Amino acid sequence: MEDYNGTHNFEHSVGGFPPKPVLTEKKSNALTRSLISLFVYALLFYFVFEQNIAYIAAILVVIIIHESGHFLFMKMFNYSNVKIFIVPLLGAFTSGKKQEVSQWQLCVIILAGPVPGIVIGSIIYFLNRDIQNDTLKMLGNSFLFINLLNCLPFYPLDGGRLIEALFFRQNHIIRLVFGIISIICLCLLFFYSPFMLIVPILIALELYNESKHQKIREYLKQEKINYHVDYNNLPDKDYWLIRDCLLFSFPKKYIGLTPGNYQYSPAEPLLIQHINSVLQIKLNYDLSVIKQVFILIFYLAVFLSPFIFFTLSL
Repeated sequence: MEDYNGTHNFEHSVGGFPPKPVLTEKKSNALTRSLISLFVYALLFYFVFEQNIAYIAAILVVIIIHESGHFLFMKMFNYSNVKIFIVPLLGAFTSGKKQEVSQWQLCVIILAGPVPGIVIGSIIYFLNRDIQNDTLKMLGNSFLFINLLNCLPFYPLDGGRLIEALFFRQNHIIRLVFGIISIICLCLLFFYSPFMLIVPILIALELYNESKHQKIREYLKQEKINYHVDYNNLPDKDYWLIRDCLLFSFPKKYIGLTPGNYQYSPAEPLLIQHINSVLQIKLNYDLSVIKQVFILIFYLAVFLSPFIFFTLSL
């Protein structure tokens, strides 16, 4: 790879590598942060979309229950540093760390988000058939709309993540093609809302960065540097060599930093996070073809069941 010419000699020219930096996470109250982000979300939603308080409360309840499903199963499967992030106006996502991930567990975690919401929405709709309460109708519709939207087979929605986890999680080329298809479909889906077009734009940016990261991984593989490892177990030498690759690939992002100069900089926390995005988890393919088909059928059944139910109840 021509971008990395000269990196082979860094070890000899420097005469060794200093210890990799340790990023100490600031202790903070996760519950307080979540409550503040929820308040900001509600406030922005109210002023931007001019919706009533009941509707905003319903949206927040749906989002909390959806992300709690992901959160609980991540905890159940021993993920570490599990957190729920509320993104104002766009929604939320749950993150966690685990170096070796089971394909089966990953699929369960993904489905744990939308499935409870679809079930709850369908139950509310069924119970409200005789009552005909407008608030219950709005709540049921919110549960169904948000969770069914998340089941669409486009990245980064849960449906797209499930398809990716089942069939091509670690195939970069297919993931890239799938990402491009998702961008086109989401642009068509959100064309009525210019604000929501930020989602496909962010995906495009992520794909661009991921393509650069993949080139770095190919170089690391060529140099026999293990990138299937978590940061804590990453050797000091590998930290600095991956850091060099990032400085070569993202020169505008790290202006003033020179590859081969192994000294700590104020940008080190950002570089640590960036290196973490290059490192990959080890996915254990523990699903047979029959199990993959079963999960796919279950996913389709969950996605289509509300439409079938509503059609039969008319």
